Amino acid sequence: MSELYDVVIVGGGPAGLSAAYSAYKNGAKKILVLERDRELGGILQQCIHNGFGLHHFKEELTGPGYAGRCIGLIKDKPEVETRVDTMVLEVHEDKTVLAVSPTKGIYTVQGKTVILTMGCRERTRGAIRTPGGRPAGIFTAGAAQRMVNMEGYLPGKKIVILGSGDIGLIMARRMSLEGCKVMADIEICPFSNGLTRNIVQCLNDYNIPLYLAHTITRIHGKDRVTGVTVAKVDNKMQPIPGTEFDIECDTLLLSVGLIPENELSRSLGIKLHRLTNGPIVDQHRETSLPGFYAAGNVVHVHDLVDFVSDEAEIAGKFAALDAQGKLPAVQHDVAVEAVNGVRTCVPQHLSLPEGGEGARLFMRVSAPARKVTLEIKQGDEVLLSRMLPVVKPSEMIAVEVPAAITAKMTGSSVTVGLKQKEA
Repeated sequence: MSELYDVVIVGGGPAGLSAAYSAYKNGAKKILVLERDRELGGILQQCIHNGFGLHHFKEELTGPGYAGRCIGLIKDKPEVETRVDTMVLEVHEDKTVLAVSPTKGIYTVQGKTVILTMGCRERTRGAIRTPGGRPAGIFTAGAAQRMVNMEGYLPGKKIVILGSGDIGLIMARRMSLEGCKVMADIEICPFSNGLTRNIVQCLNDYNIPLYLAHTITRIHGKDRVTGVTVAKVDNKMQPIPGTEFDIECDTLLLSVGLIPENELSRSLGIKLHRLTNGPIVDQHRETSLPGFYAAGNVVHVHDLVDFVSDEAEIAGKFAALDAQGKLPAVQHDVAVEAVNGVRTCVPQHLSLPEGGEGARLFMRVSAPARKVTLEIKQGDEVLLSRMLPVVKPSEMIAVEVPAAITAKMTGSSVTVGLKQKEA
């Protein structure tokens, strides 16, 4: 018979660790964290640069430093058990989790609630279908980051980076510090997809050119990459003939987006959102299956790990209350629709008790804009507005919605959108 836990957490990265600590604080007596890597901390272990923790811990930390803080919160807590080098193979609707490890073999555990915190993975060359041969020297930026920071290998000496995601930008700086020459960063969008601070600190400070509205149309080389052909793109992101030029390089790093790791969610039949590629959740981070919660990059891709921890603490709290039968009764369900320049909003619906409940909304916009007003509306009535001097697709917007506002949500849906300042 499977061992029974109050909360079983799949994934031991920052989301899983924060969720475990929150569940412990909220009364869960038996918590299990399952992590497939050889150590806890997830992707943070290879992120040796600083800039983490400014919001959550009110202190600037490195990635391993942030992971160490999260691990320290649950260390020596008898209520929290962690198992590394453990791969979760299946999760069933009855909350039975099938896992395998070298020490325990194949086994099952049972949870009263389950939290999914599997994180995300990188898009590869196959996903963007770049023409050319298949020479050595093409890596995702995250794979190169692990090679350099944890394994001690350099992927190459003359680097071109495709995409301006944060990992790519940080690797531009990292490769420069290792003595490599970063030839250029190529971005297909007319704006950067990384944080502004990373553009400044990783490209501008190292005189690395950024080609916006450009893409790679061909990769050259037989045994090893020898160069790439770059072309400008039009407003439909199609290469413009006659604008091509070549850049010599021996390595191409791809930073072309992240995909939430939701194979387990799909096999469970959990409803996924078509834009976030993660589970549809309410403000408690409960998915479409009762008793299953999700948090962090498995729900939607974050730009700051601080927000991952904030969201995971919500999931941990309500999973613990659910396991104890202490969840407030839901009186009203309200859909949250992203409109007018807001591309995605999490949570996608609010499960409101009588009298409302405070909620935190995480949003991304479709395109950069200045001097806009974020409005939460019910029909024509504006429930909440907030002035924003600058919005960018690469930087998540977090808005606190107090219980006094959610108590006014009497309809079936509300909208979240941007309103341009009138000239």
